[in-house]
Order: sequence, then structure tokens, then C-alpha cells
Amino acid sequence: QVQLVESGGGFVQVGESLRLSCEPSGRTSSTYTMGWFRQAPGKEREFVAAIRSTGGTTAYADDVKGRFTISREYGKNKVYLQMNSLKLGDTGVYYCAAGSGVILSQLRAANAYAYWGQGTQVTVSS
Repeated sequence: QVQLVESGGGFVQVGESLRLSCEPSGRTSSTYTMGWFRQAPGKEREFVAAIRSTGGTTAYADDVKGRFTISREYGKNKVYLQMNSLKLGDTGVYYCAAGSGVILSQLRAANAYAYWGQGTQVTVSS
């Protein structure tokens, strides 16, 4: 089993930045693909960003591209999501996810990830 713990959420104003962290524990592996998803009130969970272990390939949702950066610290298997120029629409609960054998075409699919954290709240206000 893999446990994922997110941290770094908070309450910020439009245009500010936050850095989320995800720390895996348990039977973790540096070969896992790691992803970030978010869920706003009344909406479905949506893909934000992902990073593969193979070559460090990354993928982003269109509305965060250029503002968010996903990275991973291989020695500790930690994953980060640097979020800049935050907008009101970025508000939501952000979840870290991990999966093995996730192919390129599956990076944005929530059902490709077997392990999920409890989420961390990000609130952006004007």
C-alpha cells in the first residue's frame, strides 16, 4: 500500500502563489507516475498536472499551463506543485495521486491512478 500526504494548501489572493507538496510513504516507488487533481465545490474532480518517472515527462491541464509547475524529488519520492498567478477558478481541494504503469495517453485520467491522498484545500479570493 502507498499512502500520500498533501500539504501546502491555504488561503491566498488572486495573483499570489502557493507550493503544494505530496509525500508518499509505504510501498512507494520512484517508478510511479505522480499526478495532481483538484475538485471545486459542486464540480467533478479534474486533472491538473502529472509527471512520469520515465524521462520526467510532464503534462498539464490547459488552464494551468504556464502558471503551474510539477516536479519531483527522486531521492524522497516527493512531488511538488508550484502554483503561480493563482486565479479564482483555481479554488478547490487538491489531491495527489500515484499510479504504476500509467502510459502517456492515460496521464489525465483519474482512474489510471491507484493511490490518492486526502487532499489539501486551496482557496483563492479577490
